[in-house]
Parts: sequence; structure tokens; C-alpha cells
Amino acid sequence: MTASQAILRGLAPDGGLYVPTIFPTVSSRQISQMTDMSYEQRAAVILERYLEDYSMKEITGAVQAAYSRERFDDPAVAPVRKLDASTWVMELFHGPTLAFKDMALQLLPHLTRLAAEKNGETKEVSILVATSGDTGKAALEGFRDVAGTSCTVFYPLEGVSDIQKLQMMTTGGNNTHVIAVRGNFDDAQTGVKELFASEAFVRAMAEKGKVLSSANSINFGRLAPQIVYYFSAYADLISQGAIRPGEAVNFCVPTGNFGNILAGFYARNMGLPVNRLICASNRNKVLTDFFHDGRYSVLRTFFKTISPSMDILVSSNLERLIYEAADRDGELVRTWMRQLKECGSYSVGEQRRDWIDSVFWGECADDVETLREIGLRFQQDHYLMDPHTAVAGHVLRQYRRRTNDTTPCVIVSTASPYKFAADVLRGVKGEREVASQDAFAASEELEKLTGVPMPAQVRELRNLPVRHTAVCDRDGMGQAVLEAF
Repeated sequence: MTASQAILRGLAPDGGLYVPTIFPTVSSRQISQMTDMSYEQRAAVILERYLEDYSMKEITGAVQAAYSRERFDDPAVAPVRKLDASTWVMELFHGPTLAFKDMALQLLPHLTRLAAEKNGETKEVSILVATSGDTGKAALEGFRDVAGTSCTVFYPLEGVSDIQKLQMMTTGGNNTHVIAVRGNFDDAQTGVKELFASEAFVRAMAEKGKVLSSANSINFGRLAPQIVYYFSAYADLISQGAIRPGEAVNFCVPTGNFGNILAGFYARNMGLPVNRLICASNRNKVLTDFFHDGRYSVLRTFFKTISPSMDILVSSNLERLIYEAADRDGELVRTWMRQLKECGSYSVGEQRRDWIDSVFWGECADDVETLREIGLRFQQDHYLMDPHTAVAGHVLRQYRRRTNDTTPCVIVSTASPYKFAADVLRGVKGEREVASQDAFAASEELEKLTGVPMPAQVRELRNLPVRHTAVCDRDGMGQAVLEAF
């Protein structure tokens, strides 16, 4: 299986996920050399090690197109800001949709187009995406009007913020489709996986001249670009004199589907000096519980929170981590996944849990703690965090208090605060009740109160026409896709 084939297919025929055969290595010297490179150059260095059937010319062209100044509003692409003596924040929201998903989804369409050419695929590559908020708009924006592709996004009808919903519903392009699902993100994600596994649906799409692929982080083409920014952050810390080459750092990552933090784990396996990966969850703390006792269970209440992109119970990319914990025993992982589907839980055992615990540490924050963290960070550091990043900020405080670990830490910031302006405003003002004003009024007040500029994407969103209004039930997703074309 080549890299281009894995990217083109997205999901393995048996429903499993593609993983690298080996983890390529990056030496300390090569990491130090990245300090003098642009983000695009760093991306090419890392991606070349995974995309073995892409030429360096193709990779360079793709990353230059993906991370151009026209698409990202900061020349550093993923800038690292200092918060205090031992804490930095890596901002991954400077792309067109104001969320970290842009880091991969501005690149994936270029990789997908090249993959189709390399494998002689003449059918339209039809991208199916389930989103908990940010992936959807990033995928739509990335694939919008890309020749030979189409992009269909499913989102939970009542499970995203107003800004996230409007971003998707107003998307232009002749090859984009947005469909709301009556249910939560897990319903949408499971539904997409079942469509990939349905011979009848795959055949019906083929009859329409389309071949299925995915832009969710189950697609390795989504995961590989995310590895880059961990190396980039480390190089920036060296450049800023914050660390010495070879010195270990921690990363604290807010995550729901586990793709973002898994990319950090892959970077660590490649040789990046990472001491601990701190997994930050919201009230849907299925990952926190897993790291505590090695048992993964979805037999629990699902909560809607102010960090909706993390409102997930089935974290798809965790499958890639437990594959490594199982010494790459695919049959054992298949057994665990069957147990999860049939019984709602599985356990990896004490020995494997201890192995995972040597790298990961998990904790959670509820909405009250998240709002408090937003207020604290603004008061102490004049730094404005979105709710997902604030979950990570709170969890980092817990981690340091419980472990006394003083290792320098980078908080991975996943979205602009203006995508969740009403809740961020509540955090800054110290209010717990839901604000009555709409997202745009809240954005205007937040800008006046904090002096942090409102992104143009939010300011312009109010006047864009709504183009996508389709809604379907969980069991009607396939028919909704077929009707969209």
C-alpha cells in the first residue's frame, strides 16, 4: 500500500485505519536545521518521509500552495506565543476557516488530486466528512471547486456553534454539499463509516461516476500534515531561546477524535524530544477515563458543552494508538473494536495501560472550569483563548499541580476565540449564564472589551447567503448523499 493509495481510499476496505509501516526518523541536527526554515520548508522535510511515492517537487508545490500568504494571515503559519516563563501557545487558527483543521485540509486536496493521477483514477473523488464543528468548513473550503472532486459534510444539527454552522451553510462552490444530521457527532461519524463499508452505497456512487474518499482524520493524508507543526513549534522554541536543542518539552492538546494529539505521538516516535503528551478533554471525558484505567467505554451520558468540537465519545484515532500499544497486533485491535461496537467498551489491560501512561496524561475540564480559565488567562496574560484551548489551559494547571513537572509546555490552540464569541465573552466578563446576544453582537462586544481584532471571516459572515439547508435522520445519510448529486 503506497501513501497515495492510502490517501485516495481514506479508509481500509475492512473498516480499519492505515498506519505507517515504520516511523521515519529525524535527527537532532535535522531538527536544529529547521530553525532557519519557513513553515513550508519544514513541512516538506517531514512529509517527504511519509509520502514515498510523491516527488519532492510535488510535495514542495503542494505545501507552497496550501500555506500561502493568501490563505494564512500570519507568515509563521503556526506561530508560537509565550504566555509565561514555562508556557507557550501554538496558534493553529490562522487559516481561512479559523481552526486547526486548516493545517491539514488546505493541503489534503492537493495530495488527493495527485493521488488520483498517480493511481489512474478517472472517477470523481467524492469526499465524505463527519464534523463536530471545524473539520466540515475546513474540508469544504479546501475542496471547493477543486477539479475532479466533490465534498459532502455531515454535522450534528444541534451540536455546533452558531458561527461554525453559518460557516458551513454559507459555503460556495459547485462541488460542495452540507447536510445536518438529527443526532450527535458520533451518529454522523458512525454513519459515514457505515457508508464506506456499504457495498450497495459504494456501487450506487460508482454508477454516478464517483469513488469515495474521506477528509476526516481517519485519512492518513489528514494526519501526516499535523505532525509537521509539532516539529515546527519545537524549532520555534529553539529560535526564541526558550529551550536548548535536544531539551524535552510537553504538549497539552485539547482533543476529541484524538487525531491532533496522535500526530504529536507520531512526531515523538520520529525523534522529537517530547516528554509528555497531555490529553485535555471536556465533560465528555471518555479519553480521560481511558488514560486513568485502560478501559474505553461509550456507555455513558453524552453532554453538549461550550467546547463542541470535543463533544465526542467514539475517538476514532485512538485505534491507531492502541495498535502501537498492542505491538501492532491487528487481530487484537480488531477484537477490541468488535467489543466496542457490540458491548460498548473494551480494556487494553494493565501492562498496556502502563505503557500508554509513560507517554500520555489525561484530565478534563467542565464548562465552569473552562470559562474560569478563559478569564484567568486574559487577566493574567492578556491572552484570549477559545473554549477548547481553555480546556487545555485548565488541564495543564492540573497536570503541573499533581506531578510537579516543570518541563516547558506548549498549549496547542485549535480555534479562534471568535468562533465561540458568546462563551468567550462570558469567560472574560466572569458570567456563567448564557448571553442573550447573538454571535455577531457578542463578537463586536468582545472586540471592544479586549482589543483583540475580530477576524475578517467572522465580520463578513453575517452578510453571506445561506446555501445549504438539507437535514436528514441518522439512517437516511446515504440517500441524502445520493440526492445531493
